[in-house]
Amino acid sequence: MEIGNTFRVPLGETRIERFAAAFTPEEWAAAFEKEAKDGRYHAVVERTIGGPFEYRYLGVRDSTGRLRVLQPVFLTDQDLLAGLPAGAQRLAGKVRKRFPRFLTQKMLMIGCTAGEGHAGLIGDPAESAGALFDALDIFGQQSGAGMVTFKDFPKPERTALDAPAAAHGYRRVPSFPGTVIADLGRFRDFDDYLDRTLSKATRKDLRRKFRRADTAEPPLHLEVVADASAQAKELHALYRQVWEKSEFRFEELTEEYFRALGREMPDVARFFVWRLGGPEGRAVAVSSVLVHDGRLHDNYLGLDYTLAHERHLYHVTLRDVFNWAVRHGVREYYSTPLNYDPKQRLRFALAPLDLYVKSLNRIVNPFLRHALPWLEPTRWDKDLRRFENWAEMQ
Repeated sequence: MEIGNTFRVPLGETRIERFAAAFTPEEWAAAFEKEAKDGRYHAVVERTIGGPFEYRYLGVRDSTGRLRVLQPVFLTDQDLLAGLPAGAQRLAGKVRKRFPRFLTQKMLMIGCTAGEGHAGLIGDPAESAGALFDALDIFGQQSGAGMVTFKDFPKPERTALDAPAAAHGYRRVPSFPGTVIADLGRFRDFDDYLDRTLSKATRKDLRRKFRRADTAEPPLHLEVVADASAQAKELHALYRQVWEKSEFRFEELTEEYFRALGREMPDVARFFVWRLGGPEGRAVAVSSVLVHDGRLHDNYLGLDYTLAHERHLYHVTLRDVFNWAVRHGVREYYSTPLNYDPKQRLRFALAPLDLYVKSLNRIVNPFLRHALPWLEPTRWDKDLRRFENWAEMQ
């Protein structure tokens, strides 16, 4: 597809751009003013996370020239069986030895490769959302994609998206949800959270782990910085250890991502870095977060697995980030998808994320709509059903 391709929809003119910078900071602010992942974040992702992703930006302007939709999208090859159990994956692997692209589809995805998506709607939400879906019908065909998927859109987006999605032939199914602890202002610190929220057995287990971690030698030293560019290589190596152990992988952060994020977004980005023995010691854990509008987004974790279990680094990082958030007036602690068992024990609530999916083949789409509940990833995760607000996923 030619960069800057232009076509019309009933609301006005649609233009497909290659770079986030094609839109002004004011336009990004109008479309994503409430989001931590603003235009600067999308520009960082576009520049630092390449691999299988082709980035585009869809803008719709009405007859007066006013921007009504600004939506990041990307093209990638997607394994349609990625969320199924290991047995089904092994069976598919055997078929793919003979047919390498078996149930692999070129997909136009709406949203962000490195995080949840948001509908960049400006003005009347219903009118702008309709224009977005009109534009995707055309751009999907022009891009050569076989499917269109809205990736990881938070539950509040349903108000604007559900009706036009259904009218355009999409089906909404659950994606792996985030998790959240709300109303942090109710708690003095993480210890107070333990006392008021968790069971006696869980409190006892966590305090035993913290005693071991806090009395071990050499001690852990925590620093919190906005710009981690000087430490990017070291922190990326820790992130890679966690990424390599993950059962489900999508994006892979690069060293340049760690270098650019704080440099481009110093008001929002924070890196929590734990070192052995002091500020000059070896880094053994990192948590990359965004803080915006009273919400802390705990996005990416890196751990040194030679010490992670012995020093209980996962729980130490969560405790320390929680305490920092309380001290800095954060109202809500949000953690990204996966690793649900410890989060359920810690009484996080689910923060539902949705997929809206459509095949661009009119014959295939009715069958796909019926198959999606069996293909969607959360169906096979038993830990999710233990959360008290599991029903909100549907």
